[in-house]
Amino acid sequence: MFYENERFALFIDGPNFYSTARALNLDVDYKRLLEFFQSKGRMVRANYFTPLADTEDHVSIRPLVDWMQYNGWNVVTKPAKVYEDEYGRKRTKGSTDMEMAVEVMRLAPAIEHAVIVSGNRDFAPVVKFLQERGVRVTLISSIRTQPAMISDDLRRQVDVFVDLDTLRDDIGREAEANAAA
Repeated sequence: MFYENERFALFIDGPNFYSTARALNLDVDYKRLLEFFQSKGRMVRANYFTPLADTEDHVSIRPLVDWMQYNGWNVVTKPAKVYEDEYGRKRTKGSTDMEMAVEVMRLAPAIEHAVIVSGNRDFAPVVKFLQERGVRVTLISSIRTQPAMISDDLRRQVDVFVDLDTLRDDIGREAEANAAA
């Protein structure tokens, strides 16, 4: 998947990554995740994109975002909007897809390999953009969930597909940490 001394960047679609890991019952250790990718070559940047709102669901991610910002991650956040649907339920709307696409295109001249963690078919034009410029694209998501967390079209388009579940031993919290938690 990686070539020695190649320059690469990691782009994580936070909400998609979270949903995929949760569907796989994978408790991700973000320190191990960063170290895993840093060991693979010359990482130019590790990017994590996520919307944030002042809701109970999003408040719980704030400590993670703060930790990541202090520990080598480029974290891009965007305020999410909270609204009520027609049934009176609170909903959160927010996406950082555009911010991620812009960052991918901005870094394209500086990298030879892009690792995108998302299954969102909206990234197909971004993958095409990278490939047209000679940048290899590895996509990490999962087909082991029901339903699959990746668009089939996107999976066919990338150079390499890696199922997130195969990285469990490299990026998951270790058993002792899970037992202590």
